[in-house]
Amino acid sequence: MSNPIKVLIACDTFAPDINGAARFAERLAGGLVRNGNEVHIIAPSNEDWHGTRIETHDEAQMVVHRLKSHRLRNHKTLRWPTPFGMTRTIRNIVKDVNPDALHIQSHLMVGRFALRAAKGFKVRKIATNHIMPENLLRYSLLPKFLHPLAMKIIWADAGRILKHMDALTTPTRRAADLLERAAKLEGVLAISCGIDASRFANNTPTQNEKPVALFLGRLDDEKRLNILLDAIARLDSHPDLRLQLVGDGGERERLTKQAATLGISDRVEFLGHITDQELPGVYENCTVFVMPSIAELQSIATMEAMASGRPIIGADAMALPHLVHDGDNGYLFPPDDSDALADRLHRVLSADHAELSRMSENSLHLIQAHDINRTITIFEDLYRGVGENRPTTADNEPSYMIPIGRLSAGVRKRLNDFRQDAVNLRRRAEDASESARGRFSEAAEGARGRLTEVREEVREQLSEFRSDVSEAAKKLRRKKD
Repeated sequence: MSNPIKVLIACDTFAPDINGAARFAERLAGGLVRNGNEVHIIAPSNEDWHGTRIETHDEAQMVVHRLKSHRLRNHKTLRWPTPFGMTRTIRNIVKDVNPDALHIQSHLMVGRFALRAAKGFKVRKIATNHIMPENLLRYSLLPKFLHPLAMKIIWADAGRILKHMDALTTPTRRAADLLERAAKLEGVLAISCGIDASRFANNTPTQNEKPVALFLGRLDDEKRLNILLDAIARLDSHPDLRLQLVGDGGERERLTKQAATLGISDRVEFLGHITDQELPGVYENCTVFVMPSIAELQSIATMEAMASGRPIIGADAMALPHLVHDGDNGYLFPPDDSDALADRLHRVLSADHAELSRMSENSLHLIQAHDINRTITIFEDLYRGVGENRPTTADNEPSYMIPIGRLSAGVRKRLNDFRQDAVNLRRRAEDASESARGRFSEAAEGARGRLTEVREEVREQLSEFRSDVSEAAKKLRRKKD
């Protein structure tokens, strides 16, 4: 094992916030800690308190430096850190921590001030871009006719700051191409946010006898949930379809009124935020996961649904076609086209058991390329300044985008073996975790130790299964070529 590293991760949004950037930072930090590294997080406070303390995220303990902040008046969830004195505060943190690497998650606020604070320190600077200006401007006070100009200014600002990084990453090749083109940058690395697929493994077959469509994420404008509600209202042939919306955001009240106007309030459930423990269950119980968003740089929620073995319907926009392979693990539809979305939903809801199983298996197959352990290893190398010149994850290999059709019997068997073993190992890990939570004495330390051992065993065994499945799939694709 390489020497441990000390990493300072600067975030504009972090747990308990629920969004892609916060999820990525949380799971990256958790994985780094489990690998024996020291992780410090700088993020806005999520309450009145601010300062430094130990927090537990992704079942790992890390030092979190909370900056004084206030909630944005026109946004339901985001908080804005107070800029006055922020450079001095972060500089003191950098001086005390003396990190090997500073990893910023955006150039907007905390990342910008962290780079300024780290000036003069010997520290590698890494940036991951999760930002699309379209996602920000809806909640700005600017009139719409100024939005195109504002987007140009934001991208130019991003280019001016990010060009000084030792390494610059974003989750997909499409997102990297956009960043290079819009911000006039070069050498952006496409590195998947990654996912621990074992957390969502289950043996529940996909069924459409009691159909449930699921969306999970922020209830904000760019997610285009109004299009999803329109599509549900058009499905007269499936009156028993229920739609579950998990999450919260600025559009919730408007969406509630829209559902009432469309006469589908009794078919739409607004579930709000749920816990990490409840997360696998909502995916497991759905028939199809729907992501109508037009501005996804990857979509961790879509990846989680794939890891649960569910068909996916997504807008043919930004990075979603990288996850939703049309006709293989679900369907794409033209953005903002509710008729087309209703048609894709009808296809899934009318599919027989064999077709549902095929799409489910293809989702499980495709998600293997997004192994979070590979993502964490790449970032560890970037922090150290070693490794490949242009590291990437398996989803950027040419074979990943080759149409699948139906997996061979051999690959399907390996995939189902992987799923069964992942389910068994997940249950063991959950049992050990429950044991650790239920005790507060010396016995709890032993339970936590057993949990660590079980998780290590999970990672080793699942890595072997992934390798077997990947190798079998490559052989199959070579034959097709």
